[in-house]
Amino acid sequence: MIDFDGEVAVVTGGTRGIGRAVATRLAERGATVVATYHEDDAAADETAAALASFPTETTVEQFDVADYETVTATFETVAERYGSPTVLVNNAGTVADGLLVRMSPEQWQRVIDVNLTGTFYCTREATRRMLRRDDRGGRIVNVASVAAQCGGTGQANYAASKAGVLGFTRAAARELGGKGIRVNAVAPGYTDTDLLSDSRGYESAVETNTASGRTAMPEEVADVITFLASDAASYVNGEVVRVDDGLAL
Repeated sequence: MIDFDGEVAVVTGGTRGIGRAVATRLAERGATVVATYHEDDAAADETAAALASFPTETTVEQFDVADYETVTATFETVAERYGSPTVLVNNAGTVADGLLVRMSPEQWQRVIDVNLTGTFYCTREATRRMLRRDDRGGRIVNVASVAAQCGGTGQANYAASKAGVLGFTRAAARELGGKGIRVNAVAPGYTDTDLLSDSRGYESAVETNTASGRTAMPEEVADVITFLASDAASYVNGEVVRVDDGLAL
């Protein structure tokens, strides 16, 4: 069994959907877990209560990944309390769908800021602290999307942000691999999360375009992320793993 005893893990967007499933997987395997969120206090309270059932240290912290100063302060606090992180899962994400010709600059910018720039901010701060560790090691998993490859009507901003995450992942892996830090990504397909439920007409697309005709459960994506964040994937770097049930692009 994969275990994370002695590890310090930060999971952004860690109180709902895939993020909560990842935080749970890491906590039940012994990691100290910091799950972050932006606005949903009720989900944060539920997650905090669930994580508290594990014997390891866990906490839920509120901050906006698109706010650089807050990101920096939060990672400094985490390092002071628990030690430098060894695992980072960049899961925080948002959507603001709209047809390209009607999409406002605000819709475009917020999605880019959270999904792509937020990934950069958190990776930068986590990496700086990983490099200070005696073993100079760490694992980073970025949550992208199949939308990065197939696009989607009304999702120019989202697809662009997730395509950026893939390029960022590959570049960071090349830059950091020699320093003991692996960077990989997962690209989920249709997954049973709040983001999917906000999309229109996805049910027929799931039935038509996936092998099993169903959506993934967050735990199924979390299992792949957990593997990539573990020593079991010690020679996997710069990879993008699609978790989409053979989604036809």
